[in-house]
Amino acid sequence: MASTIKDVAKKANVSIATVSRILNGQPGYSEKTKQKVLQVIEELGYQPNAVARGLINKKTHTIGVLFPSLWGSLVTDWLSGIEKAASEQGSSVIVCHTESNGEKTIKYLQLLGEKRVDGIIFVSEVLKKEYFQVIRKMNVPLVLLSTKSDSLPVPYVKVDDFQAAYSATEYLIHKGHRSIGMISGNSEDIIAGKPRIDGFIQAMKDNEIPLDGNNIVKTRGFGFNEGKTGLRELLSQKPDTTAIFAASDEIAIGAISTATLLGKKVPEDISIIGYDNINLASMSVPPLTTIHQPFIEMGEIAGKMLLNMMGTDKVPESKIIEHTVIERNSVKEI
Repeated sequence: MASTIKDVAKKANVSIATVSRILNGQPGYSEKTKQKVLQVIEELGYQPNAVARGLINKKTHTIGVLFPSLWGSLVTDWLSGIEKAASEQGSSVIVCHTESNGEKTIKYLQLLGEKRVDGIIFVSEVLKKEYFQVIRKMNVPLVLLSTKSDSLPVPYVKVDDFQAAYSATEYLIHKGHRSIGMISGNSEDIIAGKPRIDGFIQAMKDNEIPLDGNNIVKTRGFGFNEGKTGLRELLSQKPDTTAIFAASDEIAIGAISTATLLGKKVPEDISIIGYDNINLASMSVPPLTTIHQPFIEMGEIAGKMLLNMMGTDKVPESKIIEHTVIERNSVKEI
């Protein structure tokens, strides 16, 4: 059976309160007493309970991170950045997989409250008012990563999706393309769907390129299969398309796969630019030109922002992170 704080106090012949003060760096004991307690802790192999210590110093040195999905390199990159920031300041990370399920999200928030986490990072989906209310009752700081709220006062770290989509579309235009289509992903997604559609439309209008309902295929998600079916639909309604802006790299890679099945070469017959710069983008055939989001950097910034709020109680300004176009071999100049 694991040793308890009572066992340590008994063997060191001191009070439980003295052991607690030593564990939490509080004053009220001699150096001789401290060394004696530390020696007993080592002899017994005592592991202080983080939650129990948190009851004393009101800090557990843990942060909760809620992800809608745990699949894909962007998630591991975000988490890598968050964990780097946390570990540098002696904090640990608890990861929760919500699956974008409201009931599951509430349960995880309640669990994080029971664990007495010091702060929360909410990633890549809409922060609903009921989530915000639960977090506010926990009285811990909150940072949004790769999402934002226009109605709730929460700092965020993200790329400007509208502007990044605009840049991707203009890249195709500057390469000489005029018959340009988009496979958009979920148009009802106000975080990544609608802003990227709006950016595509605005770039087309600003460059005086004809645009109608046939230019955009709106799929239900941002995955590989949406790219496969989306390309067929786009080419059926706009056969003269020479270039495509895909709202995610997975969509783009799915579109490349279908193009090959249809006997079309990329980029000789049709050019494709993606969005995200996930690891697979450089491994596709041909390697995918795409919009780069610096996911590791974004995660680290969000982590540092949260940790700073935990230490100062000051709400920082939100940060828009710069995107870049990564040129590879999937877009042809005409």
